[in-house]
Amino acid sequence: MFNAWSRRDRPPEERAAAGLEGFAVDKTFLSSLKGILLETELDFLRCVSAIIIFLVVSFAAVTSRDGAAIAAFVFGIILVSVFAYDAFKIYRTEIVPRAAQGDQQ
Repeated sequence: MFNAWSRRDRPPEERAAAGLEGFAVDKTFLSSLKGILLETELDFLRCVSAIIIFLVVSFAAVTSRDGAAIAAFVFGIILVSVFAYDAFKIYRTEIVPRAAQGDQQ
């Protein structure tokens, strides 16, 4: 284990690499079943959180009754529908079949 004095004696590029040692991506975990499920769940949660954020911002924008605010509201509703469709497709193609496979085992 290095102490603070030995870190100062290293070149700057080695110090930066040593600081990021714990953030390495484990590719075997990401290719395993748990890693794939985690990736799918995060993608689904991204869609759901985008839906919530765009709905709140769209309704907040339309309260001013300005022309640009109404255009922002319509654009936000279109984005909400796109994210809702994406979440629906992720749920049907990736989450439901894996849950059915887990029930069979």
